[in-house]
Amino acid sequence: MGEKDAEVESYHVGDAYEGDPIAPICEDQTPEEGQRADAVSDKRTRGYQGLAFFGMLNAGLLLTALAIVVFKTPNHLAFGGTSGVAVVLSTLFPQLPVSAFMWVLNIALVALGFVFLERRAVLWSAYASIALSAYVSLFELVFPISSSITGDLALDVCFAVLLPALGSALVFDIGASTGGTDILAMILRRHTDVEIGKALFAVDIAIVCAAAVLYGPRVGLWCILGLIAKTFVVDTAIESIRQRKVCQIICKYPHDVEEFIVRTLGRTATVQIGWGAYSGRRVIILTTVLTRREAMRLRLYVRQIDPGAFITITSSSEIIGRGFRGVN
Repeated sequence: MGEKDAEVESYHVGDAYEGDPIAPICEDQTPEEGQRADAVSDKRTRGYQGLAFFGMLNAGLLLTALAIVVFKTPNHLAFGGTSGVAVVLSTLFPQLPVSAFMWVLNIALVALGFVFLERRAVLWSAYASIALSAYVSLFELVFPISSSITGDLALDVCFAVLLPALGSALVFDIGASTGGTDILAMILRRHTDVEIGKALFAVDIAIVCAAAVLYGPRVGLWCILGLIAKTFVVDTAIESIRQRKVCQIICKYPHDVEEFIVRTLGRTATVQIGWGAYSGRRVIILTTVLTRREAMRLRLYVRQIDPGAFITITSSSEIIGRGFRGVN
């Protein structure tokens, strides 16, 4: 094959390609269709706002508070963070519940945040810290639990890890945080050269060691496992929520697929002109990034119009650009 055969030219939907028999479908879009597509893309880019943002934030905090009251406190599971410190302190000072210590710790961290950080930077973290303390107090009244509700420590540890992980994933996905030690992390990041991850991990280890001394090696070892599992489960939950599908399609009817992506799915695509290494024939390669549901619809459509189409679909949790939220 010569140099010409090795060339691969690319253009985006809407760009002209001289001599290409498959015209970009955006040339046929009406102004109304173009405005509607832009509005949909802008909405996706902005992500959660207003009531949706507030609802997602509180849903994540409610799951975290439920885990603290129902699973962590009765079993003395101190995985770290303000809740771990509160569990330990409630044992040392049994006159006060876990929620009381969470109020004290979170208010202290919020005060430090307003002193050492810009008000805008700490505002939502301050709200999350106070709201989480309030939800813990509420659940302590609704569920006055003093012992394990399942009688199985292993099962309680699982839910003590899973519920906050899901809550954190919901909160992080909208670009917020659950407050507490996140405020401490922001302060360290701004005013010191301390490696934040190592500093916070050292604090968590100290809390786990205190739990092992107070509650015995059995609970201490479960706390260590919970601390390790929390890191992996939170990361997995966040990646699962943010996961998108990168799709590449080579088929007989690329124009129809391009039209389906733009007009039916409300997405866009990149079109590449390539050549098959074995056949030497020119092919049209469509690349697009979709949600899981959209990828399934695209796959079914392509298989319907061309059963012999070549489709590759890969997962990605980091998609940055217009049409996808900036928090990704």
